[in-house]
Amino acid sequence: MSYACVELPLLGIDASRALSDMPTGIEGYAYHLLRALLPHLSDWRVRLYFSRPPPADLFPEAEKRVIPFPRLWTHIRLAWEIQRHPPAVLFVPSHVLPWRTPCRSLVTVHDLGFRAFPQAHPWRQRVYLEWSTRHNVLTATHVLADSRATKQAIIEAYRVPEEKITVAYPGYESDLAPVRDPAKLAAVREKYRIPGEYIVFLGRLHPRKNLVRLVEAFALLLRAHPQLILVLAGPSGWLTDPLHERVRALGLEDKVLFPGYITPEDKAALLSGARVFAYPSLYEGFGFPALEAQACGTPLLAGNTSSLPEVVGKGGVLVPPQDVQAIFQGLLRLVEDQSLRNEVVAAGYANLRAFSWEATAATVAQVLRRLYPAGCKSPPTR
Repeated sequence: MSYACVELPLLGIDASRALSDMPTGIEGYAYHLLRALLPHLSDWRVRLYFSRPPPADLFPEAEKRVIPFPRLWTHIRLAWEIQRHPPAVLFVPSHVLPWRTPCRSLVTVHDLGFRAFPQAHPWRQRVYLEWSTRHNVLTATHVLADSRATKQAIIEAYRVPEEKITVAYPGYESDLAPVRDPAKLAAVREKYRIPGEYIVFLGRLHPRKNLVRLVEAFALLLRAHPQLILVLAGPSGWLTDPLHERVRALGLEDKVLFPGYITPEDKAALLSGARVFAYPSLYEGFGFPALEAQACGTPLLAGNTSSLPEVVGKGGVLVPPQDVQAIFQGLLRLVEDQSLRNEVVAAGYANLRAFSWEATAATVAQVLRRLYPAGCKSPPTR
């Protein structure tokens, strides 16, 4: 095998999702992965594509190409850019490949929840997700999956060869840590108007998060613990009317709070101050909030489906998410049983050792090097 080593190959990365004023899971994935990945790419020339100007100090290791466009940025503007100036490899960590990709490509598929629970998505969104995911997994040279569960779902749904998919577990925000300062905990409660002891959910509010059943389980819990508050924190997603209607029907307007988006600087204190972190999601491709709760030392309840068992490990109480009584019993045990609380918190800390952005970046860098030999302008020839 001989190599024509002329110049470093160009790696293009769609970094548009790394910029967000209100980052949630996918945006956080793009930002944290790129921050960890770029130091691994010294044998590449890296070009980051943005749809709007990034902060000057963001990702200083890489060239930045700002290519604004009002609509269909990926399929018109980014597609045109890579047609005119094709990279050796295009990596799309948190979106969809352009409809035409004239180079090798790597893409991350985060979940197939729209297939598992189609009723939890508006039909237009469902149609787009089906098209974009099929396009990604069939067009890309290689695919990253956030979990073994997601990899298996891709194989079954689209008949993709197993060897085309690599599981690269995401990390978590390693600077998250338990907040024990009473003043900081009180300040966050005051800011978000939480009057007392509380159970918290954190994430985008939409049907797949199973929040109607969580509210119903919480109503049962109030019979034994009327002092508790349920905090459903996060930006509103879609199809949330049934959730608010159920809260009103149960007469829980004063017991269920919707503080909206939680700023990054408040997240650790909000999680640390909770009696329980409740995450009985119907389906997750990964489930970042579960790890964030573990990092903050908060007892965790989660659904026992999709990727959550492999993400949570032994660091939480897992329940069937479609069973309101099971959610209630899980919450009750975590509220009342101090030995169980201590056990899952300790197991959660241990579980976190399996997840780091550095490990994610190392896996992604290995995949990129398999796609294109480092340091060579053209593929190896025999």
